[in-house]
Amino acid sequence: MNAIISITNLSKSYATGFQALKDVSLEIRKGEIFALLGPNGAGKTTLISTTCGIVRPTSGSVTVDGHDIIKDYRAARSLIGLVPQELTTDAFESVWNTVSFSRGLFGKSPNPAHIEKVLRDLSLWDKKDNRIMTLSGGMKRRLLIAKALSHEPKILFLDEPTAGVDVNLRRDMWALVRALRDSGVTIILTTHYIDEAEEMADRIGVINQGEIILVENKVELMHKLGRKQLTVQLHQAIEYVPESLAAYRLELMTDGTELVYRYDTRADQTGIASLLAALGKAGIDFKDLQTKQSSLEDIFVSLVREGQ
Repeated sequence: MNAIISITNLSKSYATGFQALKDVSLEIRKGEIFALLGPNGAGKTTLISTTCGIVRPTSGSVTVDGHDIIKDYRAARSLIGLVPQELTTDAFESVWNTVSFSRGLFGKSPNPAHIEKVLRDLSLWDKKDNRIMTLSGGMKRRLLIAKALSHEPKILFLDEPTAGVDVNLRRDMWALVRALRDSGVTIILTTHYIDEAEEMADRIGVINQGEIILVENKVELMHKLGRKQLTVQLHQAIEYVPESLAAYRLELMTDGTELVYRYDTRADQTGIASLLAALGKAGIDFKDLQTKQSSLEDIFVSLVREGQ
């Protein structure tokens, strides 16, 4: 799949000496949903701002559909819709006028039908004549997305798009993002909600301390770096794990009625069969087995810890 954004050796240092980005190279594929994960201060917003031409890099280059973000700023920026974390609109302006004005900023001719569709898709149509100051927090968040979509961009950046939004609205916005992707829009999102990335993303990138530490297909990432947990429910509680089972590093849980065994999904052998045989030899009877795959959040936390 062709790259619609190419970031090469991108670095950003501020006058204070703080280096927000360190030699970042990354390609975003056309038509994908790419989730950029990282702890606070990792460089997510700086990377987005630099890619969108808002922050000037110290070194390196960014091209958007072949257009250099500095040398050909206007063409590159016209392809991008940006939904920032913070609301930056005139509180006294109406929803309709705000979104229409955003379209005009990109030199697009008026298109009331498109503005209406965007507002309807975002459940804002009945608020089109309301002043922004009267909207709820969730509605203001949707308004930011409407502004970003006003000029029909090929690429949409969503910087913490569902922060402070209730669960039902989050799911509505997920559906909208998928629909945009299906229509050919490339989506790049940052999020603190790991379940959001796990639910929506095609690929995952992890940034920490200004460096990209991993880029991987989501399914492959969870398969390669995921761990599984086997919970053995016992017929009778035990007070301690017998010495003969020490090699399995079992954890005794739930008042001695469960044994937890963790194993690597990449290993040639899981060790489960030998564990069950060893339990029998130790005289420990079990009544049920349950397995659990590690979540994307587990993987993310372990990656960040390794990178520190």
